[in-house]
Amino acid sequence: MDPYIGKMLDNRYEILERIGTGGMAVVYKAKCHRLNRLVAIKILKADLAQDEDFRRRFNAESQAVAQLSHANIVSVYDVSRGGDTEYIVMELIDGITLKQYMEKRGQLNWRESLHFITQIMRGLSHAHSRGIVHRDIKPQNIMVLRDGSVKVADFGIACLENSAQTLTQEALGSVHYISPEQARGDRTDARSDIYSAGVVLYEMLAGRLPFEGDSAVSVAIQHLSSIPLAPREINPEIPEQLELICMKAMAPDPDRRYPSADAMIADLEAFRKNPGINLDFELSDLRPEESDEPTQLLRTPPAHAGGSTGSMRSNVQKERERRRDYDDYDDEPPRRRGKRDSTRTLAIVAGVLAACLVVVLLFKSILTSFNNPVQDQFAVPSVIGMTVEEAETLPEVNGIFTIDVQEETVYSDKYKAGEIVKQDPKEGEFRKGDNTVIQVWVSAGEDIGTMIDVTNMTYAAAKVELKSLIEQYDLELVEPTEEEYVYSDKVTENYIISTDPAAEEPLKKGDTIHFVISKGPEIKQVPVPQFVGKQIDQVLEEVKELNLTCNAEDIETVSSDEPGGTVIWQSIPVNTMAEEWDTIKFQVSAGLAETTITQFYELPEPQGDATTVHVQVYVGNEDEPQYDETVKYSDGQVRVTLSGSGMENVRVYFDGALDQSQGGPTSFS
Repeated sequence: MDPYIGKMLDNRYEILERIGTGGMAVVYKAKCHRLNRLVAIKILKADLAQDEDFRRRFNAESQAVAQLSHANIVSVYDVSRGGDTEYIVMELIDGITLKQYMEKRGQLNWRESLHFITQIMRGLSHAHSRGIVHRDIKPQNIMVLRDGSVKVADFGIACLENSAQTLTQEALGSVHYISPEQARGDRTDARSDIYSAGVVLYEMLAGRLPFEGDSAVSVAIQHLSSIPLAPREINPEIPEQLELICMKAMAPDPDRRYPSADAMIADLEAFRKNPGINLDFELSDLRPEESDEPTQLLRTPPAHAGGSTGSMRSNVQKERERRRDYDDYDDEPPRRRGKRDSTRTLAIVAGVLAACLVVVLLFKSILTSFNNPVQDQFAVPSVIGMTVEEAETLPEVNGIFTIDVQEETVYSDKYKAGEIVKQDPKEGEFRKGDNTVIQVWVSAGEDIGTMIDVTNMTYAAAKVELKSLIEQYDLELVEPTEEEYVYSDKVTENYIISTDPAAEEPLKKGDTIHFVISKGPEIKQVPVPQFVGKQIDQVLEEVKELNLTCNAEDIETVSSDEPGGTVIWQSIPVNTMAEEWDTIKFQVSAGLAETTITQFYELPEPQGDATTVHVQVYVGNEDEPQYDETVKYSDGQVRVTLSGSGMENVRVYFDGALDQSQGGPTSFS
């Protein structure tokens, strides 16, 4: 039973299960209870953890690696020590290693290889910019995610670029991928990672490793002294320029390699945009200079560093002594002498036959020259980059060569429309007699398409709609990031708001397309104010301004002592938060029930000779009188019928003068 399963580290990380074992550490799946997420935890093996100096350096350099943050590097969340346990907390990856991917797929096509190596180099570029050298790049340390992206993992033997090597030879990366300087035990830098990445690219393209052997020693010696078979000799379908990039990354001499990951990325991107691009180097430029020095021994650590390196030193030493013995004596061991004598005899016979053949051909050539007069030969000039008219006026062409324009349409982002992009025969070849025709292919200009409108579609539907354009122009659809999902009141959730490039804009080979996708309308919250006590008309205006909803069926009229139209209840309490467009309901007072009463009012004394008086009676705050008549003084009093509810103030006027003794508060119950 693994002692770590079920254990809690730092009262935070619960170990769930073991998911891998390496040379230095064991990797577990764990749960972070503080952030409620699954993580991977790499715990340093107990034997290495006993070395205090190693622990100190491991911790310091792991802290440096933890500063790396890149889409193509497995994230390191934490570096910590729990008691005697040294561990690293990392991102848990849902995917498989590149090695497993290659084993399932077999030999990868060059486009897929280009896709993977570009991402690997971007991750290394970020690490190198922070002074971190991985030192163990191999397919087993590259994770392939479900979406096709890759992440560089396991900086377990990485070291700071300006520090000494932190680990013994035992911890060096897999021998099939190590650079020559690593095999010698020399100081490594970013170029060592570039070499290893080149080997990974070679394996993806060729479907096999550049160097193989029966033992780690024999493979290491090949890294030091051999040039691998060119990938195109294994698979002719590999583009020549991609082969050049691979072989430059794998140059045995670090000075002949790419000086940085960014330099290699630049060539990869240039090739991706134009597979026919001419790089500024050839395979011959990458070969090491010839040296008369004998084979050098692999540099080894002290005796206690382990038996495998000592075995390597012993084998190389024996090979060197055997070669020196053969140099010191004229005769080789008797068991090989007969084979060598037969080889010499065959070589002599072949030489004689070759000499005879040369004489016969020379004699035939002389006879032919007597029978046929010598014809003039003309060197084919270069007409690439010229128009047909310019080519025909060249002194080296005019009157000598005929320009034959081919009808095939050729697009080019290097040459303008009308300029020659290809010719046959090539510059420098010779032609004579009637064979003086130069076939040329004329550029139709850059192959430019037009972006179609995929707005108001889902991302999945857009990919189907764009399929033909993707294939025609080798387009890359960039998976939308979190920032590219935005709120929209106009576009349905998960539908495309816009694209870059936009509809009707030009598309070129290798362009990338970005999407902005709707998250639907943004839901805002608003504080609900006090509506009770206000008139319903005013309340409805405020509800509208707050973007709340209140329809006619949401208003209920009820009997109440409050004046009619007054809000006496609201469904959402005061000072609580409501989401925009939430429905709020109200109860509104209908006022008291209206009743009718009869009142008698005494008429005043007549003024002078007047026989009639004008009587007006008002109820409450009404502007119009409920009673408005002229009556005779002789009647003595006036009988008035009034309507009202509750307690109302009644005002009585005689000939326009308020009678203070009559009227006043009156009950209508």
